[in-house]
Amino acid sequence: MSEVRDKAAWRGEILARRKAITPGQREREAEALAGHAAALAGHSWVCAYVPVGGEPGSVAMLDALRATGARVLLPVTGEPGPLEWAEYEGPERLRRGRFGLREPDGAPIADALRLAEVILIPALAVDRSGTRLGRGAGYYDRSLHASRADARMIAVVRDDEVVDHLPRESHDHRMGWALTPFGGLLELGE
Repeated sequence: MSEVRDKAAWRGEILARRKAITPGQREREAEALAGHAAALAGHSWVCAYVPVGGEPGSVAMLDALRATGARVLLPVTGEPGPLEWAEYEGPERLRRGRFGLREPDGAPIADALRLAEVILIPALAVDRSGTRLGRGAGYYDRSLHASRADARMIAVVRDDEVVDHLPRESHDHRMGWALTPFGGLLELGE
């Protein structure tokens, strides 16, 4: 991918590539991501998400995180603004939320981001300096400021979605790590 692109061009290209991914490849990637949950063991609270559309992963990763002893928080969408978070208690406790997202059916937890030691964040791409490219709605950018200062922010992307450079704006939160299906947990630097 060329480095001289705006965010809209990056989004268009990555979303087109994601549409071409076969169901078998999605399953292999989801299984690999669930296998990386052990690398995140030892944390009491982890914020994560249920993948939608072409996002890598599956609820198997959430179950694997719970198996490490972590309590998993998932976003609950509402009107544009910061996300609320509720505890994931298994796939049978998910309901359809806004935008077709699967969300916990329990009540949101106040100041949930302050509990999380690890925050797994969906991304279309992340660059080696930690700039994350999201879908453009800004939910995460409006939410992450409420996280703990020492929280590990991890962008979850496919292996080829870790790129050299992405456009960065002042409201973008820097990721410290990327989690990819076959590369595992990668530390990102300045």
